[in-house]
Amino acid sequence: MSDPLALTPKPADPSPSPVRTWPEALRLYLQPASLRMLALGFAAGLPLLLVLGTLSFRLREAGIDRSTIGYLSWVGLAYGVKWVWAPLVDRMPIPWLTRRLGRRRSWLLLSQIVIAGGLLGMALNDPSQLLGPLVACALLVAVASATQDIALDAYRIESAEVNAQAALAASYLTGYRLAMIWAGAGVLWIAAFAQGEQATGYAQAAWQAAYMVMALSMLPGMLVVLGSSEPVPAPFAPARNLAEWLQAAVIEPFADFWLRYRWQALLLLALIALYRISDVVMGIMANPFYVDMGFTKTEVANVTKVYGVIMTLVGALVGGVLSARLGVMHVLMLGAVLSAASNLLFAWLSGVGHDVQALVWVISADNMASGIASAAFIAYLSSLTNISYSATQYALLSSMMLLLPKFIAGFSGDFVDAYGYAQFFTATAWLGLPVLLLVALASRVHANTPSRLPPRT
Repeated sequence: MSDPLALTPKPADPSPSPVRTWPEALRLYLQPASLRMLALGFAAGLPLLLVLGTLSFRLREAGIDRSTIGYLSWVGLAYGVKWVWAPLVDRMPIPWLTRRLGRRRSWLLLSQIVIAGGLLGMALNDPSQLLGPLVACALLVAVASATQDIALDAYRIESAEVNAQAALAASYLTGYRLAMIWAGAGVLWIAAFAQGEQATGYAQAAWQAAYMVMALSMLPGMLVVLGSSEPVPAPFAPARNLAEWLQAAVIEPFADFWLRYRWQALLLLALIALYRISDVVMGIMANPFYVDMGFTKTEVANVTKVYGVIMTLVGALVGGVLSARLGVMHVLMLGAVLSAASNLLFAWLSGVGHDVQALVWVISADNMASGIASAAFIAYLSSLTNISYSATQYALLSSMMLLLPKFIAGFSGDFVDAYGYAQFFTATAWLGLPVLLLVALASRVHANTPSRLPPRT
């Protein structure tokens, strides 16, 4: 049997992929493409906390005021607007590099090199002395990281058939979550070790060592890119002028989605915009909730940041296997039900109070539900893209899924102040009900999505 995840072009086949047996579904995780996606997922997940969560810890320890730290969190907006330059990543070659590595791998390698360089700059600059250079390096890392996400999503989508996308998504999420543990807990462990257990206060040398290790941690991803194969590119006719290039690189990818799905595109976009709303809105108040319930920082770190991530990984693997065996839409519905229902456990926990054992059970259920939903959702987004415009279309869809939930989540503190935690968590569960209807309706939507569009003449 040939490798179902081999990096070869997939022929146009409107019929669904055959349903696999349980052993075949499990073997997907041992295929070379899944293992490659595990390493690339680690490279994708590493920069996020280093320019957001971990950086805010470092800045506060260096004496930077909370207001400034809040403004600097806008560096993360690069991830939300990556669709703006996604057409460039989708179409524009990189001089010298693209000829040797191909379109996807050249952008992956370039972005990884810039990320490593930016992290090295963050290591060498002391925010307690001069903040500007460190912020500039953090912005560089965020933009390069978002660019890596664009290229990596396209690489993943073009690397396997639709029925194998859930396994690739699960492998990607596994690597991503492991990187978040390393960039979250790991960087603090390294800084503490370098500073000494008895030392207190800010020590630039300790943070410098930690961020240098993080920069070196990008090396495995680079090696995987260099050692991997390039998917066969979709044929593109050369543009004769700027207007023609914009038509092909910017307008056509968005027009293609509407032409394939027509009025049903509104239904699909509504599902994308709302699918994670229960998780995202609830998540904003999770950490304040732990504090108000009397959980210590150590308890929260051990249960939610380490154990919780492990449970998310388990959920992602389960979601990938179930999607390969039962189909993405069935698992998408299951993920929506579990994500909404798990929020009710937080409402129950608000009545229990400070109970670590209860917190473990709640985190177990919530993070496993999140992993299942994430694996199915990524596979679903992948199935909606046309492989000829995979980078642009996936970047738009994946950015869009957080815009409305993030906006609504901004009012979550006001809701808690007015009605309390129990009512808030219950309300976030109710937010998931429209998602169930949208999944049911979207499961009836079909489009003739060719694996390659003919080149323009």
